[in-house]
Amino acid sequence: MGIKKWIAAGVGVAAIGAAAGYAQYRDIEVPAYQVVKAEAPFELRDYKPMIVAEVTHTGDQSRTRGEGFRRLAAYIFGQDRPAGGEDIAMTAPVMQDRAVDQDEAIAMTAPVMRDSPEADQWRTRFVMPSKYTLETLPAAPADITLTEVPARRIAAVSFSGNARAADLADMETELSKWVASEGLKPIGGFEHAFYDAPMVPGPLRRNEVMVEVAAE
Repeated sequence: MGIKKWIAAGVGVAAIGAAAGYAQYRDIEVPAYQVVKAEAPFELRDYKPMIVAEVTHTGDQSRTRGEGFRRLAAYIFGQDRPAGGEDIAMTAPVMQDRAVDQDEAIAMTAPVMRDSPEADQWRTRFVMPSKYTLETLPAAPADITLTEVPARRIAAVSFSGNARAADLADMETELSKWVASEGLKPIGGFEHAFYDAPMVPGPLRRNEVMVEVAAE
């Protein structure tokens, strides 16, 4: 699909949300944010602090997202938890980014290319329901990290579809252009957000590419 069609599809996400989206997401918590600027399909948002559970796997993005989802689901549903306890409610979106050391963080200028995608490390994150703190969340297995993400400003582009690697790369390029046109300073690399289960048809899915930017 051409980039203009992807942009049009991103604009259409809002219309879809007004009809089917409410029914689909009304019982699922999403991170709280305030829209600073909207220029569909782009938005500049101020997010409140959030707590995430995260796990890292090595391999291509699609496979590691599945592995990360299953691993984190085992934690929130109490299937693999040191002390057991009640289920944690599912939230949206599932978030994913490349796992890099802070000293090796790559500034966001264009989609990051890799010679060997099979060797990439991807971090998958579930946002924890807002009622929890780090102290009240059930203890996590050793390979899952619970951490607080501070308040931050995010530039995002929304689009529908199956969010294949090529689609995500196209959206990274478009978001880079918009960020530059707005005179924003990116911090770190891209993040990908997926709001729907795999069985949801592509045209009804909500996906986003995001990047943190410096607050004014």
